Amino acid sequence: MKLRVKFSKHGVLRFIGHLDVMRYFQKAIRRAEIDIAYSTGFSPHQIMSFAAPLGVGLESNGEYMDIEVHSLTSAKQFVDALNAQMTDGIKVLEVRLLPDNAGNAMASVAAARYTITFRKEYQPLFFNSSVVDNFMGQENIIVTKKTKRSESTFDIKPYIFECYFDEENCSIVLTVDASSANNLKPSLVISALYEANNQEFDDFGLLITREETYTNVGTADSVQLEPLGAIGSEY
Repeated sequence: MKLRVKFSKHGVLRFIGHLDVMRYFQKAIRRAEIDIAYSTGFSPHQIMSFAAPLGVGLESNGEYMDIEVHSLTSAKQFVDALNAQMTDGIKVLEVRLLPDNAGNAMASVAAARYTITFRKEYQPLFFNSSVVDNFMGQENIIVTKKTKRSESTFDIKPYIFECYFDEENCSIVLTVDASSANNLKPSLVISALYEANNQEFDDFGLLITREETYTNVGTADSVQLEPLGAIGSEY
C-alpha cells in the first residue's frame, strides 16, 4: 500500500536539513513499528519519497512524504503511533491511502504557498496592499541571478501564481512554482519587491512558513492547483 503522510516542522527543527529529517523519520518509523516496505538488493532501505525539500531556516505546515507499507490498521493508529515517537517541532498531521497509479510526492510537486513575515527590527514600513498589487501589476518582473561563474537575468512573473499583502497580519501570502524545473524561492520574490521600491533587502529579516504544497491537476497552460494531501482516500 502506498501512503502519503503530511507533517509540520517548526521551532528549532527548522534548522535541520532535509537529509537529517529523512533519517529522523526512518528511525521514528522503526520505533513506531510501522510495517514499512523495504527495497531489495544488497542494501535494503525503506521505500520513502519526500515532496519538495524544505530550505534550512524555514518552517512548514504542509510537508509531505510517500511511503509503502505491507499493512495498515487505520490512519488514526498510524498517525498516533508516529506522533508518539516525534520530538517537539515535528508533528504528523494526516495520512492518505494513494491509488496504485499515483505519481510519487517529489514528481508531483507543482507549487507551494508561503506566509512571509518579518522580524520586528526588519519590518518594512513601506509595505501595504497597494505596493504589492503594483508590484504584481507589472508586465514583467526581471531579476538577476548570480552564480560563481556567471550572471543571468530572467522573468519570474510567470512563476508567481499568487502574491498579496495580508493587512491584518502584516504578512505577504505567496504561491510560487515549486516544480523541479522552475523552482522559485520566496526570498527571490521578496528581494525583487524591495528592489522595485528602491529599498535595501536583507533576507535575515524574513520569517518564512510553507503553508501548503500543491500538484497541478490541470494542464501546463491552464494550471489548477490541488494540495498533495487531497490525492488518495481516507483509510
